[in-house]
Amino acid sequence: MYKLLGGLKDYLKWQEITVDNAIFRLHNLFTTVLLLTCSLIITANQFVGNPIQCIVSGLPTHVINTYCWITSTFTMPDAFQREVGLHVAHPGVANDFSDENAKKYYTYYQWVCFVLFFQAMMCYTPKWLWDAWENNLMRTLVMGLNIGMRSEDDKNKKKKVLVDYLLRHIKRHNMYVFHYWICEFLCFINIIIQMYAMNTFFDGEFMSYGLKVLNFSEENQEARVDPMVYVFPRMTKCIFHKYGASGSIQKHDSLCVLPLNIVNEKTYIFIWFWYMILAVMLFGLLVYRVLILLLPSIRPNLLVLRHRGLISKDVAQAVSRKTEIGDWWVLYMLGRNIDPHVYREVVGELAKKIETAASNVTESRGTSY
Repeated sequence: MYKLLGGLKDYLKWQEITVDNAIFRLHNLFTTVLLLTCSLIITANQFVGNPIQCIVSGLPTHVINTYCWITSTFTMPDAFQREVGLHVAHPGVANDFSDENAKKYYTYYQWVCFVLFFQAMMCYTPKWLWDAWENNLMRTLVMGLNIGMRSEDDKNKKKKVLVDYLLRHIKRHNMYVFHYWICEFLCFINIIIQMYAMNTFFDGEFMSYGLKVLNFSEENQEARVDPMVYVFPRMTKCIFHKYGASGSIQKHDSLCVLPLNIVNEKTYIFIWFWYMILAVMLFGLLVYRVLILLLPSIRPNLLVLRHRGLISKDVAQAVSRKTEIGDWWVLYMLGRNIDPHVYREVVGELAKKIETAASNVTESRGTSY
């Protein structure tokens, strides 16, 4: 198990250059590693050991185990309300009286490990897209200025190159920021789609799963049903038919233990809470992005708050007023990646040159008139 999970730590390694948001990384990296870990654990439990063990007399046990695993087992939903040991042998296990409509079949447990892996790939897709679109632009602009121990000559040369680049490419970075925000939006859409997909996968039980678990202890002892046992039953039934000695069809009713569901129920209760928290955070992040886009007046304040003590409000206003949203975003992200003192000098020099260029344009227009 250690060897299986050890390689996942590489996805969580510290990033030298930051090109995204913490919530974005929680979705793309942490959630991907979480789902892959759950998939590997369930795969190990499913294919190493006995994921199902059925009780039957007169037939080979391994045959019944294999048959019931590949054809699915069932419970009787109304039997979850009956008292165990008095009316039923186990929660959900009762006589079906050949009523097919009263049965609830469970087929998901064969596919859980594969579904979790697919979910992990879906969570990683926005990061893959952003890495392709970003194309190491931020790393190129940083040029090693995130390391403070550099000679003054080297710093001055790279600062000049950086300022010249920003001046030459003003109003050309809008697609950069829009691509990133599209990826953040895809994260939110992905979580919502996955929640509805899991709800369908578990026959409409996933959306309310966590709430039912929370409310379980508050219900009356006589009327409550453990939601984890209802969604992930530990004891189920399986019907096996075979021909007898005279050619007549014989029916064998067996009880099946599903130890894998102990892992499944804990896995999905954690996933439910995590997805709910992540959906709220991503929704809040999208609202925040909309405010940044629609309210240009808050951008200077965000620069000052994010880089408090490094740049003054006048400098932040000068830079934000003469640039567009893409340029502002590049400056905002540069402040998270380069040395603070270098960043202050770069933004200050950029503000002066932008103001000087704007003044020259105004004067030339006045002269022409």
